[in-house]
Amino acid sequence: MVFGPWLARGRVVSPVKVNHPSKKKFRKCLRNESTAAEAVLWKCLQRRQLLGCKFRRQISIDCYIVDFYCPEKKLVIELDGDAHFSPTVDVYEERRTKFLEAQGLKVIRFENVELKENLDWVLERIKSYLE
Repeated sequence: MVFGPWLARGRVVSPVKVNHPSKKKFRKCLRNESTAAEAVLWKCLQRRQLLGCKFRRQISIDCYIVDFYCPEKKLVIELDGDAHFSPTVDVYEERRTKFLEAQGLKVIRFENVELKENLDWVLERIKSYLE
């Protein structure tokens, strides 16, 4: 699946490859080995349970794989666990987020602990981006 060009910050963005076949095995592996936080959030997002919006999990967008993606709202949701808290990862995540935003996507992030301690708050934040 490829998105057509659209405007992002006043300029036309070239099409982005979604679910490129070369990443299929890796995406499947990530889905099968999801973290506890990803599994909890997926239970709340799957089957259009949140405001009737369709979400997909572990989707590749160009060279990056995102945790959750709502195509109709162009919303990416990322969950950050302990492995995400290092200077090297911070630089990578910043570059990745900038790329995704340049494609016209909105990226929101939650720490796993936020999801564990206050799932209702996380779901309300997601709803606010979907409305």
